[in-house]
Amino acid sequence: MNQADQQPTHSQPTDALSEFWKNLKAAPRLLKETAFRTGKPTTDRSRSSFVFGNVFLHLHSVRTHRWSLRWSTTMGLGIASTSAFLITLVTGILLMFYYKPYTDVAYQSIKDLHFVVPTGRFIRNIHRWAANVMVICVMLHMARAFYTAAYRKPREFNWLIGMGLFVTTLGLSFTGYLLPWDQLAYWAITIGANIAQSPRELTDIHNITTWFDPGGLNRLILLGSDKVGPEALIRFYLLHIMILPLVLVALMAVHFWRIRKDGGLARPADATERVGETLEPVQPVFTEKPTKTYHLAALVKGRTPAVGNGPEGTVPSMPHLFYVELSVLMVTTLICLGLALVLDAPLKELANPSVPENPAKAPWYFLGLQEMVAFSAFMGGIGIPTVVLFGLGLIPFLDREKAGTGEWFGGPGGWPLVKRSIWIGLGAALLVEAFVIRFGWLREWFPGIPQLIITFVNPGTVLTLLYAAYSVWLVRKWNSTRAGALGLFTCFLCGFLVLTIIGTYFRGPNWEFFWSPADWPKH
Repeated sequence: MNQADQQPTHSQPTDALSEFWKNLKAAPRLLKETAFRTGKPTTDRSRSSFVFGNVFLHLHSVRTHRWSLRWSTTMGLGIASTSAFLITLVTGILLMFYYKPYTDVAYQSIKDLHFVVPTGRFIRNIHRWAANVMVICVMLHMARAFYTAAYRKPREFNWLIGMGLFVTTLGLSFTGYLLPWDQLAYWAITIGANIAQSPRELTDIHNITTWFDPGGLNRLILLGSDKVGPEALIRFYLLHIMILPLVLVALMAVHFWRIRKDGGLARPADATERVGETLEPVQPVFTEKPTKTYHLAALVKGRTPAVGNGPEGTVPSMPHLFYVELSVLMVTTLICLGLALVLDAPLKELANPSVPENPAKAPWYFLGLQEMVAFSAFMGGIGIPTVVLFGLGLIPFLDREKAGTGEWFGGPGGWPLVKRSIWIGLGAALLVEAFVIRFGWLREWFPGIPQLIITFVNPGTVLTLLYAAYSVWLVRKWNSTRAGALGLFTCFLCGFLVLTIIGTYFRGPNWEFFWSPADWPKH
């Protein structure tokens, strides 16, 4: 039996669930401490340090640990995400020269880009696929940070910044979806607006919508009107080209700065010993004899990651880190160019509110939500995603363990636990979906059942509860919060994958299940 498969010993003094609740209560205090570690600057020196240590001074440290430069450590996903954003930024600026954000000419301006403007279609293709590459890379980067426990102290706050980047990235891609003003865009945004309005499921049940309508307010804020029209287009355009990019750039700057200030990328305590000696020509640790024996700025308290760490095992960031970043940028650009050459960005007929798309589908990264929305708009589109995001935000404050930090699938259970969780996550999602597709759900069985029950008792909530129960079982089995988080995160990833594939390939007109588009009803 592998060591990872062995049951934990019972010599640990506290029960993991008790530790879980204690960490949950301490989460607000820990959030404040991780966001403002040095406290309020009250002296001349602390004020100077506050200025010198801000984001505008340096984003890269002078030296980088060789563990962080290994391909297997990060696979370059963070740099690839940034590279894809830069590509979309440049191509988006080029598209702005020709795009007109008005409903009567928006679609024609896109057609001009396709058929009149030299290289216009190619630039739009690059923009479209770079945006998709960015979404994929951000998702994978977030998964990498989780599976290597890179959210642990002192990186808790940066994990929250990363979540903000993830949400902003989805917002950027979603707002850009409407701009072509074709049938695909119009009805995809209509679906999103209906999801935003879904709290009416609850207010209608209690007959309070006339004086308390958060769903209607959400829709009004999103569209600027009660329907997808000129107000929505100009609002989405402004969000897409200015507001959300500025938010993303600000979050990226803080994210990079905190990576440096938190001691670089997460790595095991014995990372220097693991990478060993290198045969490659690198700069020595010190390239010249020091001329000073002391420096006032080197006197620091023991609260920062730099305390107790020497430069051993590191190399100068210039040129080693710069070469890695440049290589990933080139690979990302090559992928976007390749996709743009072989696949055109979709463009359907001019948007027509009187001719609905059937099936009308959201962007691919929201199709998992749309599959759950088919059972309950509120729980599938707002309730469950809110619970998932809240749970992800709490992870750094609930998992206060240290074992496995900086290692792939580090912690109790390790890769065998993740591997079993993959099967459980895929199996549970497939079984729930197969059951619903074959036998229907409560509305088909009991036509008169109250809507409140339909809202909260649906396949999405059942699947979420199954995953949560499995996570609690893992916490008890391994006496570890990290083990439960590994299982839960893996299950949700697998569930998202299954629901996205079903929504993409197997849902047809009226959101019915079809094995192939060839089986769709003929018009």
